[in-house]
Formats: sequence, structure tokens, C-alpha cells
Amino acid sequence: MRTPAGRRTVEVLPRRWVVERTLSWLGRCRRLARDDERRPEHSEAMVKWAMIGPMTRRLAPAPERRPRQPNTAK
Repeated sequence: MRTPAGRRTVEVLPRRWVVERTLSWLGRCRRLARDDERRPEHSEAMVKWAMIGPMTRRLAPAPERRPRQPNTAK
């Protein structure tokens, strides 16, 4: 958030919630809780592996979480 000069109210930056939400998802991964990797490439790989789970759940949700399909069979 930032406060423009001359204003007392706080202005929320556009789409910041997307970044905050993603960092929250990454925070759930135990391996990313500490920085034990020796090389930056390994840390980058762990972040990518940590995001595979949430992305696949969003692309192919479990059957009980899928939106209801209209019944068009007659």
C-alpha cells in the first residue's frame, strides 16, 4: 500500500492481493520455510515444485469441488 503525498488515506495498489495470496500459498510449504538450499537454482526449483500443487488443483479440481453442470439429457 502507498500513501500519495498530501493525502492521509491509504491507497491499495492494483493486483497486490494476487502477489500476497501467492506468497501465502508458498508459505504453507515446509521446505520453503527455511533457506537451506546451497544454490539459488535449487531454491527456484523448490518454489516451482511448491506451486505445482495449487496450480493443478485450480486447473483440475476434485470432482466434489467442480461447479455443477446443467443436466441437458432428455
